[in-house]
Amino acid sequence: MQPAPARSPDPAVVARLEEIAARMRIDIIEMLAAAGSGHPGGSLSAIDMVTALYFHVLRHDPKNPDWADRDRFVLSKGHAVPAVYAVMAEAGYLRKEELKTLRRLGSRLQGHPVSSFVHGPGVEANTGSLGQGLSVAQGMALAAKVDGASWRTYCMLGDGEMQEGQVWEALMSAPRYALDNLTAILDYNKGQIDGPTNEVMNLEPLEEKLRAFNWHVIRIDGHDIGAFLAAVEEAKATTGRPTFIVADTVKGKGVSFMEGRIEWHGVAPSAEQAKQALAELGKR
Repeated sequence: MQPAPARSPDPAVVARLEEIAARMRIDIIEMLAAAGSGHPGGSLSAIDMVTALYFHVLRHDPKNPDWADRDRFVLSKGHAVPAVYAVMAEAGYLRKEELKTLRRLGSRLQGHPVSSFVHGPGVEANTGSLGQGLSVAQGMALAAKVDGASWRTYCMLGDGEMQEGQVWEALMSAPRYALDNLTAILDYNKGQIDGPTNEVMNLEPLEEKLRAFNWHVIRIDGHDIGAFLAAVEEAKATTGRPTFIVADTVKGKGVSFMEGRIEWHGVAPSAEQAKQALAELGKR
């Protein structure tokens, strides 16, 4: 069923989330600079939506990460996990100081999500072998349907990842099972490690393809938190089929010399570059 138009989000809520996302960009740059490796481009393009999920959308409890009725979030584009670690630290799942251990031997904060993290504290699925996350999320959503549970599942994908065959198998099967408790989110920053997505393997016309697979499709500016919250509410009101939010974003958003640059897909900033980025982000 097509939902009624969602109400405009509370401007005070949006302003609060924007302020948190601005701090999270600083945390991302600092942890990647400390690690000397990682993926700034996709972490910065995703952080506005990841912030909105953790601080407004998801039902979750940092003090009880195994809570049975929590909503599930699967970061299929696992290389952008610094965005998730930043919001988890802000939410209270881990100490802020731990962010500086990213990618170190013995650290819980690996370069891609590890689901054993859920026991202290929580990541729902191992991801980063691109193409698998939507299938995992679909299984979670189907389990909730079988159990008659009310929790919802959200899955964030990357646009290069959308070229994987397994993604399209999941796109075919989720509507078959009427998984209206599943929302897929594409961080559509138009770049992947090998170059611009439209040159490597063009996804367009993407919306038409997704609608042909019987998804409810919403296209937004992925850096407009108000638009994202409205899209999520529309997804919740949609019945009988899953929702796919196509979120247009900018790789490296917030740092002038990273924005839209493919070379910042998987290269950490040097100390001098981090200093410049942090100044632009308002680090005091």
